[in-house]
Order: sequence, then structure tokens, then C-alpha cells
Amino acid sequence: MPTTAIGLDADGRFVDQDNYIIGALFKLYPWEDMLREPYAANIAGSKTLFLEPPWKAVLSNKAMLPLLWERHPGHPNLLETYFDDDPKVERLGSSYARKPLFSREGANIELWKDGRKGRVLDQGYGGEGWIRQELRPPPRFGANYPVVGSWVIGDQAAGVGVREDRGHVTRDRSRFIPHIIEG
Repeated sequence: MPTTAIGLDADGRFVDQDNYIIGALFKLYPWEDMLREPYAANIAGSKTLFLEPPWKAVLSNKAMLPLLWERHPGHPNLLETYFDDDPKVERLGSSYARKPLFSREGANIELWKDGRKGRVLDQGYGGEGWIRQELRPPPRFGANYPVVGSWVIGDQAAGVGVREDRGHVTRDRSRFIPHIIEG
């Protein structure tokens, strides 16, 4: 159902074209775009369960990374990171990753090595700003560069995903193998 087909009832709940309450929505539309839409002011009061909850907008915004680095410089789980216009970016030298604050699937990530920019998948991201981060390519196994991600529910490990690509940046067509943790 397109978002233009969603309406509001008298109680501020989202409804479909037949006036049925929409109790849950699985959304693939980025939160940062969704929050700019005219109906965004109605999201909180709609009592709709969003599968990909709104708090994920905070985690998907790379502006968090320089703030974490500023608060915890040198932490072993963080890479040195600054906003693109911060004079401290000079500390990174001529090798760094430049990332848009919002992007998907490796789009518009620039990898600079010794002052030379690698190939970039241009998807139009970057208008909101950029960060620069210490260049730390993933390790290579055979012809691939795997990245491991984890899922945690509450305080319990729930799954692990391995995503790999032949390039240093994983993309929308990178291979992905999910693993569930039971018990």
C-alpha cells in the first residue's frame, strides 16, 4: 500500500483505504526521509507498531560516530572520527573513509588512500553532511572482505550476520549469511 493511501481516524490512528486501523507496519522507507513527510507529526500518536522502530533513526545516523569518539577518544571499539568540517580531520592525514551522515548499503562512501579516492557508488547521499573516519579496511579472506554484525534483543545475543564483498565497502548486492543463536 502506498503511503498516500494511509489516512487518520478520529483518534489519530493510521487507517487504510477501507478505514481499518493499521496496527503494525513493516517499513523499508528510511526514517530520516519519513520524518520529513507531512504525516510525520502523526507517527507518535498513531499507536502503530513499526517494524524497524523509530529509535533506529538515531543508530543509522553517522553523526553519532564523531560524538562517541569525542566522548571516548582512543576506545578500542571506536575508530577516530570527526565531522567533515572539523579542523581535527587533519589528524587523519591523507588516508580516511568519508561517509555521508545518511546513506544505505555503502552508497557514497569514499575511501581515500594516500590522497587518492577509490571508486564510489553515487546514490545522491551527502546533502546533510559528512564525517571522516580513520581508514581501517576489513581483513581479507580469500577474495572477500567480510563484515560481522550482531543482533541483540534486550541483553541477550540473538543472531549474527556475515556480510561479504569483493570490495572494501559492502553494498546492496553483497553476500549475506544470517545465523540465529538459540538457547
